[in-house]
Amino acid sequence: MDRPQWRFTANYSLHQRLQVGVEVNPKAKEAGPLVTLFLFTETRTRPALFLGTSSDRIGSPAGEQSYFATISKYVPRLRTSFYGSLNYSEWDGKFNIPFGAGVELGKGFSLRPMYDGDRGHVMLNYFTTHYGVSLMYVWLETPGISFSLGF
Repeated sequence: MDRPQWRFTANYSLHQRLQVGVEVNPKAKEAGPLVTLFLFTETRTRPALFLGTSSDRIGSPAGEQSYFATISKYVPRLRTSFYGSLNYSEWDGKFNIPFGAGVELGKGFSLRPMYDGDRGHVMLNYFTTHYGVSLMYVWLETPGISFSLGF
């Protein structure tokens, strides 16, 4: 599993509804595009809908992209956001349906169980306005850590 061992991403908002970026996997000597187009932003009564592309799921071979349409909605009463995607995977040439939830635990912490269309993962996150740390349990068997920085 060399490819996902180290992954660096950078995104830039060209417009409030369009982000572009690059994902670099140095161990696999790979770089690929990241694009997210927000068709609808979430309102009190309507979920968000966005389209995009990124590298395929964890464990996929180098150079494989995925293309997705994702719907998401935050439910204040549950302090939880839910999402589901229709995802096309170049790796296996099929559509799959990733889904998950982000449960707010308070004081910047959240728990995110997810299914990537093939296998499950879980993340314990801590986010502030400008940075975040996530402890990951990939495929429910391999621990990992992620750091994020925003400015």
